[in-house]
Amino acid sequence: MAQLTPFRLRPWFRTRIWGVRDLAPWYSYTVGEEPIGEVWLSGDDCTVDSGPHVGTALAQIFAEHRTELLGADASHAERFPLLMKVLFPQEKLSVQVHPDDALARLHGEPHGKTECWYALDAAPGATVALGFLPGVTEAQVRTAIEQQTLESLLHWLPVAKGDMIFVDAGTVHAIGPGLVLLETQQNSDMTYRMYDYGRPRELHLEESFRALRLQTQAGKVVPRALADSTLLVESQYFRVDRFALQPNAAPRAFAQEAKHPAAQLLFAASGSGELQAEGCDPIALHRGEMVLVPACTAAWQMRATGSTSTPLEILRAVPR
Repeated sequence: MAQLTPFRLRPWFRTRIWGVRDLAPWYSYTVGEEPIGEVWLSGDDCTVDSGPHVGTALAQIFAEHRTELLGADASHAERFPLLMKVLFPQEKLSVQVHPDDALARLHGEPHGKTECWYALDAAPGATVALGFLPGVTEAQVRTAIEQQTLESLLHWLPVAKGDMIFVDAGTVHAIGPGLVLLETQQNSDMTYRMYDYGRPRELHLEESFRALRLQTQAGKVVPRALADSTLLVESQYFRVDRFALQPNAAPRAFAQEAKHPAAQLLFAASGSGELQAEGCDPIALHRGEMVLVPACTAAWQMRATGSTSTPLEILRAVPR
C-alpha cells in the first residue's frame, strides 16, 4: 500500500427501526424500505473515499498501517479505537447500559464502551435519560422493569443544540426523539438492552445488572473556551474539540503534538472546507463528512470554502 496520508471516509448508512426516512439537510441519501437510524463515520467497514486507498476498509488500513495511523505510543492493537456516528432517533431508543473495560474483558472483548453525544440539532422538548433518580435502588429497578414503569425512575435531561453529554460505561441511558447526535465512543458493540417500553425485543437483564452502576460521571459537560478552539469533553478514551473557521479567512494551520502524535477525526458540523497536507491532493469536506488525519501527518491546513455566511464548524476527536 502507498504511504499513508489524510483521507476522507465514506459514510455508512445503517437501518434501525427507530430511525428516520429523511436525512436532509445532513445527507442526500435515498432511504429505502427501512428507516435509517445511524450513519457510521469511522466504523471498521467504512471505506476510504479519497486518495490512493479509495475503496479500502478502515479495518485494513488499521491492520497494515497501525503505527502510521495511531502513532508509536498507541496501545490499541485490535481495531481503530474510536467509532463515530450520527444518530437520527425518531422514537425513544431502548434503555441500555454498556460494560466497562474490566467486564468486557471477562467476555472476551478488549474494550468496554464509554461514549459522548454532541447535539448537532435538537427539537424543543428533546431529552435523554442518564442514570436513575436519587435514591433509586437495584431492587426498585427490577420491580419497575417487571411492571413496565422503568421510565419513571430515570433521570430525563433536556437537551439543546450544542450540548455535549458524557456517558461513561455503567450508565443506564436512553435517547429520546427529536435529536441529531454525533456520538463518539470506544469502538465496541457491547450493548445490553435493559428495557424497551413493552416492545417485543430481546432484553439482557442479568448482563445489564452486572454492568450498571447506580452512580456515574454521566451528564452535560460545560464547554471550555481555549485560545482558538473550544474543548467540549475530555476523558481517558477521547478528547473532542470544536473549531470555527470563517470563509475567506486564511487557512488554519494544525500541527501534531511533538511528544505524542495521534490520529485526528475531523467531522464537519456545518459549512464546507478543504484540507491540505503534504503528499496528498486537497480533500474537500462537506457537512456530515469525516476526514481522518493519521498520526504520521506532521502538519496540515484547513480552510473554509463555500458560502460566505456559513462558517466551517469542525468537531475534532482524538483517541487516547
